[in-house]
Amino acid sequence: MSETRWRRFAIALAAALPLAGCGGVAPQKPAACGHRLGIDVAHHQGLVDWPQAASRGVGFAFIKATEGGDYLDPQFRRNWLLAEAAGVRRGAYHFMTWCRPAEEQARWFVANVPADPGALPPVLDIEWNPDSRSCPMKLAREPALAMIRTVLAAMERAYGRRPILYVPADMYRDVVEGDLVDYPLWVRGLAGRPHAAYGGRRWLVWQYAETGRVPGIRGDVDLDCWGGGDDRPS
Repeated sequence: MSETRWRRFAIALAAALPLAGCGGVAPQKPAACGHRLGIDVAHHQGLVDWPQAASRGVGFAFIKATEGGDYLDPQFRRNWLLAEAAGVRRGAYHFMTWCRPAEEQARWFVANVPADPGALPPVLDIEWNPDSRSCPMKLAREPALAMIRTVLAAMERAYGRRPILYVPADMYRDVVEGDLVDYPLWVRGLAGRPHAAYGGRRWLVWQYAETGRVPGIRGDVDLDCWGGGDDRPS
């Protein structure tokens, strides 16, 4: 996105009406978000009306692409194409599972996500998933870090961008704290600013709500803000 286009984008967001719709009101956007408001979506959100969402201030989105070594989100390709057509800056994310080899997961993501230089950096979503029927495994720190590093390195080679690491507070405490310092973080904090839970480490993206309401999306959607200072989402 050019600097001129970014200024127009920021002005449009500042003028946008408060996000609302579909039976609810979005949680108040934190002041730290500035004019950089985004969402993250998967097939759970159904058929997203991207032009409508964009018209009400959604400027960027992270879209679920893959999970494990063989799952492709059924809405990924549609979301990927239509978000861009609506002028929403988008990136793709992979949901890590702990029961499939990391190399296999990396190959699956790369095989399904286009290398678009205009997209946001790829994202690796790392979470413990104890309720999973297929893979409730929880690894020790070093084996988990080894898997994470393998996927991150493969993403960086394939897309020429340093990936973003989505990490909830418990995963940060168990695995990430004190390591992976060269990777920007996408953090989760639903009850206020997430700094304390992440040891004061700087974050790039903050998921601040999971019950947001955005025109063009039926039901709840996660809301995110960009924390990169005056930098545009890139």
